[in-house]
Amino acid sequence: MDNYPVLIVVTPLLAALFAGLAAWIEERLSYPIALIGLAISTFSAFKVLMRVIASGTIQYRMAGWAPPIGIEYRIDLLNAMVLMLVSSVAFLNLIASYKSVEQETNDRAASFYTVYLLFVVGLLGVTATGDLFNLYVLIEITSLTSYAMVALGDRDRAPLASLNYIFIGVIGASFYLLGVGYLYMQTGSLNMADVSRILQSHQGSSIVLTAFILCMIGLWIKMAFFPLHVWLPNAYSYSPVAFSRVVAPLMTKVMIYIMIRLMITVFGYDYIFKTLHLSSAVVWLATIAILAGAIMALAQKNLKKMLTYIIICEIGYMVGGAWMGNQLGMTGAILHILNDALMTFAMFLAVGNIVYKIKDVDLSNLTGLFGKMPWTMAGLVLAAFSIIGVPPTCGFFSKWYLILAAFEKGAYQFAAALIISSLICAVLFFRVFEICFFNTDSKDHEHGNGHPQIKIEEAPVSMLIISGLVSLSLIVVGLFSGTIVNTIILPFLK
Repeated sequence: MDNYPVLIVVTPLLAALFAGLAAWIEERLSYPIALIGLAISTFSAFKVLMRVIASGTIQYRMAGWAPPIGIEYRIDLLNAMVLMLVSSVAFLNLIASYKSVEQETNDRAASFYTVYLLFVVGLLGVTATGDLFNLYVLIEITSLTSYAMVALGDRDRAPLASLNYIFIGVIGASFYLLGVGYLYMQTGSLNMADVSRILQSHQGSSIVLTAFILCMIGLWIKMAFFPLHVWLPNAYSYSPVAFSRVVAPLMTKVMIYIMIRLMITVFGYDYIFKTLHLSSAVVWLATIAILAGAIMALAQKNLKKMLTYIIICEIGYMVGGAWMGNQLGMTGAILHILNDALMTFAMFLAVGNIVYKIKDVDLSNLTGLFGKMPWTMAGLVLAAFSIIGVPPTCGFFSKWYLILAAFEKGAYQFAAALIISSLICAVLFFRVFEICFFNTDSKDHEHGNGHPQIKIEEAPVSMLIISGLVSLSLIVVGLFSGTIVNTIILPFLK
């Protein structure tokens, strides 16, 4: 029990090592090794979440070295929830991706599983660590593996998308690292709790202000906050489906988690909302991001590309909520980290099923899908309703908190942007439904008993089961939103 916090990160790290070595002996062994590693990590994350809910924050000292000299894993209610989210999404996606990895990677499946595990290790480590420099190292592990995974995708477009991602990702990481350097110059420490304690007596320092601005810019680049989003659409659209289904739900959400962690744990509410007075400006930026993402999504003719711009829109929701400066806003932002990860995962699972069968998700090629892939389309409809914000799906409840927060603060433009973007999403998805339901092609029909019948061409059962479970979870999480808020989010904020 005492070692569960480190097992969350170490087991997929060891699994990556052994999956890579297994490729030299028997390549087929790489997949079960990866699956076992993520299964243990998910179980450990669940045990940690239950322990934190029951007993409070866990402090785990790496190799027994006490902070601030040693690296500490400090797990509270917020990152315990995110750890559970990351490990479970990565595990379920690996189950669903077995067939598509074989189809897409061209005999490089073992390499895919190894890099996939390292990517997950980076996300888990970023979430668990309580050390600012260790956080930078783990962000870079996540980024480097992302660059490699994106490059494994579309042979014509993925390499350039990956190169663009590298250039912008390095700039984002450099901003964050410079910010950490300024914090270390001011405090002489890298432990988050220790830095927070020292900063209380340096609220007016220009060095602290510089550190804060640099760290925020770096994270905004990493999370693709508009207008720093230019790397995301191509990177997510042209990467392998098995990777896009895990990077799209998790990467930006973990970066938003880091932003919230720095705001609450390191710099503190008083410094951000009373000393700096930047709340209104950032909420306006978030409002612009929401509208820009939604409008750019309208112009897309490819379903996967359309979803990437919706992600940019959703990032605006969470940044705006976190910077609202009230409890309702932060509650909505944290709840939307969970909800948006789940509904994006559900949507990309459905898209992955479509790609597996028809190899393309241009809107013009989606005709008749409700007849050909009814179960996949049912999952896509549920995910779409959640993104739009239709009750009782989970997307409705986090949007409701964010709208209430906007009215409480007087940020009516943010509330209006939320509503407008939801209406635009409704237009986008009902356009997709119209193409998939009403438009059919004669070649998709077979004749039986003298009557034309649509041929059913569903994805493999393993992919359908995971897609269905995740889609149904959108309703379950929505129904239990109050419990999540009262058990995890509000106790953390207090």
